[in-house]
Amino acid sequence: MAVKNIMIVGVGGQGTLLTSRILGGLAISAGYDVKLSEVHGMAQRGGSVVTFVRYGQDVAEPIVEEGQADVIIAFERLEALRYAHFLKKDGALVVNDWKIDPMPVVIGAAKYPENIIENLEKEHKVYTVNATEESKMLGNPRVFNLIVLGVAAQHMDFTKEQWYQVIENTVPPKTIEINKKAFDTGYEM
Repeated sequence: MAVKNIMIVGVGGQGTLLTSRILGGLAISAGYDVKLSEVHGMAQRGGSVVTFVRYGQDVAEPIVEEGQADVIIAFERLEALRYAHFLKKDGALVVNDWKIDPMPVVIGAAKYPENIIENLEKEHKVYTVNATEESKMLGNPRVFNLIVLGVAAQHMDFTKEQWYQVIENTVPPKTIEINKKAFDTGYEM
């Protein structure tokens, strides 16, 4: 199998690191060589956070080059726009259709771009989900990242049972059921 390149992008506090641990654990349990790399911008709440997960028979380095990502999982629209150039031609861009104003917008030094999703769809295969609203309907807004991951899972080579196993092994025990329910919500979209 050729090396698979996954990028997870979001804002500090959105669960990008947990999501990369789930994905890395999944690939390891499936017998792949795995390299993870966390690239923090401003890792406190509000700053950009990027993680790379690369898996395959033999993975030399952890960094995904521009134009090489098979899947980009974006927990926020502007982060999807910011990193879309990493996606390969036939890659999948999975976007949580949610807006978090970055500091330059908050202080009035910049404007939040309009029509991000529509513009991304002109060049990429974009799969959107309003995971933030969906997670509120499940009763726990913190599990939105598992909904996005469920959508992204449709573009990867693992069974639902493999995903469940690694979710059970990674999330806090008291949150296993809600996280699995969130994953299912995305997986069935």
